Amino acid sequence: MTGRLLITGGSGSLGRRVFARAAAAGWEPIGTYLHAPAATADVCLDIRDPADIRRVLDEVRPDAIVHTASGRDRNDWPSTADGAAHLAVAARGIRLVHVSSDAIFSGREVHYDEAALPDPIYRYGAAKAAAETAVRAVDATAAIVRTSLILGDGTSAHEILTRDLIAGRATGALFTDEVRTPVHVDDLADALLELAAGGYAGVLNVAGADPVSRYDLGVLVARREGLDAGAIPAGSLAALGLHRPTDVRLVIDRAAQVLQTRLRGAHEFLAA
Repeated sequence: MTGRLLITGGSGSLGRRVFARAAAAGWEPIGTYLHAPAATADVCLDIRDPADIRRVLDEVRPDAIVHTASGRDRNDWPSTADGAAHLAVAARGIRLVHVSSDAIFSGREVHYDEAALPDPIYRYGAAKAAAETAVRAVDATAAIVRTSLILGDGTSAHEILTRDLIAGRATGALFTDEVRTPVHVDDLADALLELAAGGYAGVLNVAGADPVSRYDLGVLVARREGLDAGAIPAGSLAALGLHRPTDVRLVIDRAAQVLQTRLRGAHEFLAA
């Protein structure tokens, strides 16, 4: 299936790639923005406002929706949690693909498949867990995509931070004990489009094949770009006493069965 695809958060880093990949795949993509329009987002939408959502859906009349939008900061509960609920209610009858996050997990179990129950330990993770719950309650046919660190095209926050740390433009460190399963933004975008065109219902983990610490991920980015990986400061959550999830690995066996998109590991897609 292709047709008219509404991409919430079309001006964001993931939304931009979904827009571009959708256009290349034959969709008619329409992206939304809140603060500033972009080439991939020319429809203003305040996801916190149910009436505004209904207005946009009436104007656009999409065949499917990929919901990538979230708040400008990670404490924005009205955008992240309430916004997802408002969208699910207004979009009933329209194919919905909702983007969630591994932030819903504490890391105590390390390996998380689709049956894993959220146990967030900070506010953003709680908001993403609440969003999942709302979407599943409202629309049992929706696809809920749990993903991890998104990077690969050079514009992600982690890639930018790595460059800034090496150049001395930023302070801090990359943590050796904070492990994730990073995914290339194009692999994730292609998977979201597959799901928008299909009928998969429920949770699906869409992440990379390799568990990698944030520090080791920075090293891979530096090597790809010919930068001095030895200049990256290393640190640990434990040493700083930070209460954040440590080792969170999304199990992607089901995605390998239901998706045509191959989910590469960071060691492959960041190879120099």
